[in-house]
Amino acid sequence: VQLQASGGGLVQTGDSLRLSCAASGRTFRSYAMGWFRQAPGKEREFVAAITSSGGSTYYADSVNGRFSISRDNAKNTVALQMNNLKPEDTAVYYCAARFGSSGSSRFSSYDYWGQGTEVTVSS
Repeated sequence: VQLQASGGGLVQTGDSLRLSCAASGRTFRSYAMGWFRQAPGKEREFVAAITSSGGSTYYADSVNGRFSISRDNAKNTVALQMNNLKPEDTAVYYCAARFGSSGSSRFSSYDYWGQGTEVTVSS
């Protein structure tokens, strides 16, 4: 599975941004998907995950209620809608694929990673 993330950019506090991740291959529906982020000088952290069917979603406390993850298995894409952005959301965002149905917040659970897309939120 190859993953290509896009949609990052420079926005202001309170703005919204939608990230997208396009996956190659015909087995996309066999993978749970996740978004992680890494801020400068910090470790990569979990943001959101979605099961392979799209039936369940999971969020980090820091983004719960502001971010929404979704997927379209017919188009092999997963999206992260980010609302009410804050400066602390500034990071490089990565999409990741995990074989199996269940989502996970653990970095080590994921098998494939995209290249990352940068999000900068100015105050």
